[in-house]
Amino acid sequence: MAGIGVRLNRIYSKNSILTHLYGFAYSMVVTVAPMFLVIIAVMIMEKVLGYSRIGYADRELYSCTVLYIFIFALLSTSPFNAVLSRYMSDVIYEEQYDDIMPCFYVGVIMNIVLSCLLGIPFCLWEYFVGHVWIFYVFMGFCGYVALVLVFYSMLYLSICKDYRKISFFFFIGMLVTVLLSLFMVYILRVGVITSMLFSLDVGFVVVGSLEFAQIRCYFRENSGRYSAVLQYFKRYWQLVITNFLYILGLYVHNFVFWSTDMHMVVAHSFVCMTAYDMATCLAMFTNITASVIFISRVEMHFHEYYKRYSEAVIGGTGMDIEKAKRRMFRQLSEELMNLVRLQFIVSVVAFLVFIILLPRIGFGGMIMKIYPCLAAGYFILFIMYSAIIFLYYFNDLAGSAVTALSFCLVTFLGSIVATHLTPVWYGIGLVAGSTVGWCMAYWRLRIMEKNLDVHIFCNGSIMKRGHGGRPSNRVYERDAVTAGKGKGKKQ
Repeated sequence: MAGIGVRLNRIYSKNSILTHLYGFAYSMVVTVAPMFLVIIAVMIMEKVLGYSRIGYADRELYSCTVLYIFIFALLSTSPFNAVLSRYMSDVIYEEQYDDIMPCFYVGVIMNIVLSCLLGIPFCLWEYFVGHVWIFYVFMGFCGYVALVLVFYSMLYLSICKDYRKISFFFFIGMLVTVLLSLFMVYILRVGVITSMLFSLDVGFVVVGSLEFAQIRCYFRENSGRYSAVLQYFKRYWQLVITNFLYILGLYVHNFVFWSTDMHMVVAHSFVCMTAYDMATCLAMFTNITASVIFISRVEMHFHEYYKRYSEAVIGGTGMDIEKAKRRMFRQLSEELMNLVRLQFIVSVVAFLVFIILLPRIGFGGMIMKIYPCLAAGYFILFIMYSAIIFLYYFNDLAGSAVTALSFCLVTFLGSIVATHLTPVWYGIGLVAGSTVGWCMAYWRLRIMEKNLDVHIFCNGSIMKRGHGGRPSNRVYERDAVTAGKGKGKKQ
């Protein structure tokens, strides 16, 4: 993660209000800007194309299609991206740059295969059972696959620390989306819903194409070593579990409420609960700055202490190693506490603004009853994920997997219980799951602090591993030695 730390240090070194605001804006550009650009593009299209004047059924069909595209694109890419990110980081560290394109192509195939296995049956159901126009179904599937490839390509540019280009590519893609939708509606006289979905698909294709072109500019050679990529999935299978369960935990409480009698079914295919889904979106926006704060502070502060500890392990004395370890974990604790303090202030301000303003623009009733509990849950959730990132730093893959499992499982069970409570407590499952996950992650960090020397120095092997028969465990034969000495004396 040491990519933007130098840039942020230069920005904050001037120590003025303007530079601090600029540093925060820069952090937002490298973290959450792509998501906001997509949201802004969708809102502009809805405003200028007369989205509110079309039929309710068509509006819900479009909303559910976009919702499903984003949720299941994230879910289908989650099992692979963490392992592929680890592989790419390792080959960059070893300066074996010709191994990156094999990794990219293997990942593309795996993501597309899984996406098609999930998407094609749903699209067939949507067409034959839901009786949705086949061209609209095909556009939804294309948007889903295109977004999968966009998320996947973002992984490589993020590791290359090209965050600004990612945001720039999204800006171009969403600009194309808005302009194309205007052209289709007002020049070609195509329907609003069809134009919006088709334009969004084209925008995603533009973003993905620009990302792929940038990756090809960086990495031109191809070593052809594809099997090495697959071996990483066997070696780091815990990363598959961690990333998938974390992403699943983000939405599993929504899935639970989709199964209640409060849900809505669109075209006999899409299931949703509008009030709960909207409250979830608002709660996530309330705490989204946690990612910005975490990246900026970790890049600026913690990584330097982690680097010093690593250098002490390589060439320092025992006293240097111990001193660097204490400083590193002290800084880790400070970063977590600072994140909690800063995000608490931001979340409280955002919460008050939403509570006051949103009812005046139509967001009220059930949405605002569900929102407070979910906002608290997402606050704890983002803190928990920060602790998981620290576990990644210390290569505690088992700890991160257990954390993600406990978070997802408790969120699922707690949400089932919450369906029998009043709307104010609908989000208690997410609160419980995030709390359990945070406690598990913190407990693993404490264990890692106490046993870091064992973890660092005792995980290697003195002898090279190999295949074959097990050698004898007998290393000394006293009778044979005694007989040998007696024979020598006799001679």
